[in-house]
Amino acid sequence: MNKTPYANLNPDLIIQAIETAGFQCNGSLLALNSYENRVYQVGIEEGTPLIAKFYRPHRWSDEAILEEHQFALELNRHEMPIVAPMSAPNGQTLHHYQGYRFALFPRWGGHALECDRWEHLEWMGRFIGRLHAIGACRPFQHRATLTPETYGYNAYRFLIENNWIPADIKVDYSRVVESILKKIKDHFEEGALPVIRLHGDMHPGNVLWNDAGPHIVDLDDCLMGPAIQDIWMLLSGNERDARLQLDCLLEGYMEFHDFNIREASFIEDLRLLRRLSYSAWLAKRWDDPAFPPNFPWFNTPQYWQEQLHYFHSSV
Repeated sequence: MNKTPYANLNPDLIIQAIETAGFQCNGSLLALNSYENRVYQVGIEEGTPLIAKFYRPHRWSDEAILEEHQFALELNRHEMPIVAPMSAPNGQTLHHYQGYRFALFPRWGGHALECDRWEHLEWMGRFIGRLHAIGACRPFQHRATLTPETYGYNAYRFLIENNWIPADIKVDYSRVVESILKKIKDHFEEGALPVIRLHGDMHPGNVLWNDAGPHIVDLDDCLMGPAIQDIWMLLSGNERDARLQLDCLLEGYMEFHDFNIREASFIEDLRLLRRLSYSAWLAKRWDDPAFPPNFPWFNTPQYWQEQLHYFHSSV
């Protein structure tokens, strides 16, 4: 796999790619904050700027990307404010140019979700409830499913087999993480949670808020999973605060979709799986020149000691 997947993605190539999709660029180009993919605001002749997302090579199949697009467009048809890909004049949403795959999106404005405002949380709950009511109608065919194996064991094996864990803590790290993963796996098997189509990465950074309410961006990580996955990342603060926030979210959520309250018992499992998969994600991307300067704290002795301490405290 190319260790510098975006090495050839220069301004000329970006503009040429977008013009092959049927849009005339005016030469204005602004890189936006993104690490997994490359995202740009692009000026369009006699039109408003567009957002171009160039997908990381080899991460998703074309079928998986198109399923992401189809989900966003399906949500739009139900009047859900999801920032969905635009269709080119030829009707396509996924484009190919010189080995890169890209999609174009309308530009949306807004500010970050304020999780300490109860009316915003209840509104978000209604939004997610509507999203899940649509997501439950049919399954994905080409996207991943969130399980202890896909989000936990796979990440753990990658870190161990590729020697990312420092030798002086590797035995302790392995013992603790394997114990946690066994408990999580048992809990998932006992709970037998239903899975539906999800946004998959519903943290406040993926919510744009304006006078019309929330608009959701970045379905790049959409997948099959339990409903609570799209809820727990909006919780913050101490245990009491998080409980109040969850109650507020669910008050709005259950106006549009049923929620089995026992799913709340999986929040800590999902938090642990996300922490583990995040470490593996950074490790897999470490050869990308964009990562070391932007994540300088990763792969230091202190980082791995902190991970070990966190997992110890969760046993």
